[in-house]
Amino acid sequence: MTYALRIDFNVIVQTYGDALGGGAGARPYTQSATVPPMTARLRTYLPFLNWPRPTARLLRGEAWAGLTVGLMVIPQGVAYAVLAGMPPVTGIYAALLPALVAGLFSASPRQSVGPTALCCLLVSAGLSGLAEPGSAEWVRLAIWLALLSGLLQLALGGLRFGWLLNLVNAPVLAAFTQAAALLIIASQLPALTGWQGPGHWQQDAWQAWHVPSMVFGLGTLALLLAARRLRPSLPTVLLAVIAAAGVSRALGFEAAGGRVIGTLPAGLPELALPGLPSLDTLRALLLPTLVITLVSFLETASSAKADNAQLGTRWNQDQDLIGQGLGKIAAGLSGAFPTSSSFSRSALTLYAGARSGWATVFSVGVVLLALWLFIPVLRHVPQAVLAAVVVAAVLGLIKPGEFLRLWRMARVEACIAGATLLITLAAAPQLYWGVLSGVLMSLSYFLYQRLHPRIIEVGLHPDGSLRDRHLWKLPPLAPKTYAMRMDAALDFAAASEFERNVLEFLAAHPEVRQICLFAQPINHIDATGADVFLKLSRQLQAQGILLHISGMKLPVEKTLLQAGWQLDGAGHRLYRTEAEALGALAADTQSAQD
Repeated sequence: MTYALRIDFNVIVQTYGDALGGGAGARPYTQSATVPPMTARLRTYLPFLNWPRPTARLLRGEAWAGLTVGLMVIPQGVAYAVLAGMPPVTGIYAALLPALVAGLFSASPRQSVGPTALCCLLVSAGLSGLAEPGSAEWVRLAIWLALLSGLLQLALGGLRFGWLLNLVNAPVLAAFTQAAALLIIASQLPALTGWQGPGHWQQDAWQAWHVPSMVFGLGTLALLLAARRLRPSLPTVLLAVIAAAGVSRALGFEAAGGRVIGTLPAGLPELALPGLPSLDTLRALLLPTLVITLVSFLETASSAKADNAQLGTRWNQDQDLIGQGLGKIAAGLSGAFPTSSSFSRSALTLYAGARSGWATVFSVGVVLLALWLFIPVLRHVPQAVLAAVVVAAVLGLIKPGEFLRLWRMARVEACIAGATLLITLAAAPQLYWGVLSGVLMSLSYFLYQRLHPRIIEVGLHPDGSLRDRHLWKLPPLAPKTYAMRMDAALDFAAASEFERNVLEFLAAHPEVRQICLFAQPINHIDATGADVFLKLSRQLQAQGILLHISGMKLPVEKTLLQAGWQLDGAGHRLYRTEAEALGALAADTQSAQD
């Protein structure tokens, strides 16, 4: 299977070699204006055609980047599989075909796709209560989570619905991620510290902990954290796992009661489709599928945006959805769990100098080689070491300072983020309630803001600009005049508030004889807004109040004209600029005084 895939790719490269760029120095994803339409379409649907043509110089750099990431993903994959309640070897499976497929069909091929801590925690939480972790039924349901979330991402990308993912704002995602990191660390503490359960505590306090496991776990954690600070490019995780395996075997750690990974099956995964779960089980998988789809792609977005920013290109979120969806489907067919883009490994890929998707090909090759050579070594690795690998990976996600920064910027959003974190922790293991509650709260706040637009009375500031008259304690623009500005679209959400504001001001100030609307911020008006505007305009004309309108934009003007409004109506005057409106108001004031 692997050999056939490699041959097909070589045929494609030979067929479309001229479309692959001008050598190692070519920037990926950049299309020339002279590219034929057919080739441009192929590049869109087959993003790997944008990879630079392989040369010896390019491949040397890509091989180093792939080796660096491949050596990191092997022990991480095993540790994350245990976190997901899956057989450890499935973590390696998740870094093979899924990573290759996602790399070939994603618009951001320098991302490291494979097992991630957050996705694995969501798998564990989503399947909680449906099966026993590690059982055949658990594995089957995890595979279906990968297939369902992959099909959903594929459909969203194919229908160009990537914009739906913008429903989750950054504060909610950050709060959910930090809550998930805390839960991941809490779940790893027993293995990390060698905790054997409360039953041992009754006999002897020290017997509640397995001291050799504690030494392995805490020692490995300290080593990984120190190496991350001193030499981030060094494959410390792999070296620590190999060293721990050697020490564990030499000291007879397993015979002394220590918990190790145990024997793992060798060889490539068999591609197969598991049996279809019952209808009730599929219903139970629906919500975890939605959350995994959402959160995993938000993980992808953070990596992809950084990648495209470095390249100076526009992020194609729909194509990345397609690539990630195909990667998840490949994970399910490989017998693994849902995959995602790892921000830390993607950052390491860029740090190691990767310039294209060829680095992913080399990374998969490293993992494939390790599947034959590294499996016997994992047999003796203490589970405390795997726990240390997981904890070291997610510690960087905990950033309490972000809440303080958010509080200084937007207190309401800070409260939403805090509530999201607390709900996620309280709802564990049903973590999806945290992110869904956060999305609901943020959308409710967004709707509240749309329903309550910012409408101010403006005055002329000494610097010549129009500002909030009450905030800056400015005099009215003109006698018996209400000068107003609404910083929002005049649509169904804001129309009632706009009408209410004008009528309440007129009721409180019956002497007002003219209203000046500075309409520059109003860039859209819908049918409801047009109806309210026309009704209010007629009402003002009936009361003998002249309406001045400054800076009305052409789309708004066209909608009003189509609704029956007249440009040359007797009850209003139009001005293209603020200066024209201010000059007219000043002239009217002078004329009234004379």
